[in-house]
Amino acid sequence: MAAAALGYPLAMTENTGNAQHDVVDLLMQQHDRVRQLFAAVESTSGDARKDSFEELRALLAVHETAEEMVVHPSVKNQGGAGEGVVESRLQEEHDAKEVLSDLDGMDVNDANFTEKFATLKQMVTDHAESEEREEFPLVRQINDADQLAKMARAVQSAEKIAPTHPHPGVESQGANMAAGPIAGLIDRTRDAVKSALS
Repeated sequence: MAAAALGYPLAMTENTGNAQHDVVDLLMQQHDRVRQLFAAVESTSGDARKDSFEELRALLAVHETAEEMVVHPSVKNQGGAGEGVVESRLQEEHDAKEVLSDLDGMDVNDANFTEKFATLKQMVTDHAESEEREEFPLVRQINDADQLAKMARAVQSAEKIAPTHPHPGVESQGANMAAGPIAGLIDRTRDAVKSALS
């Protein structure tokens, strides 16, 4: 199911401040929202905890899909050190999706959920910090203001369509290991990205 279908605003499709003009600003805002949602899950219980986790799960799923389709290719296509940076981020994303997939459907008040959730939080926090430190500066270095704005629109377009559940194994543009409806959803997301970038 896509974010728009669920009615999630998630602060990921809203145009606030300069985010609509710069993909890095947009993604940084989303990283802040992810951190807020991790804190919300940790500080609540019952239905409030479940709701916060579902919003977090959806945001992580669509955010990573958009980065994989818009941001990583921009850096990887430049070659050099960018290729290694992207490969590291893709591996981190795959590993985090595996844990997120395990959490999806678990009872949020179960002790096993709490333990695995702490692992996910550390993985995602480390991943976001690596992007902010290593990848985002490259994005700004290799793209002018017009391209950064196009990329922001592409991310927003992707996030309106992208699946809201994790699908480990479809981290790169070349890999399409999903089948059935998910494959169709991912293809439509890629089409939306191409359209926004053109």
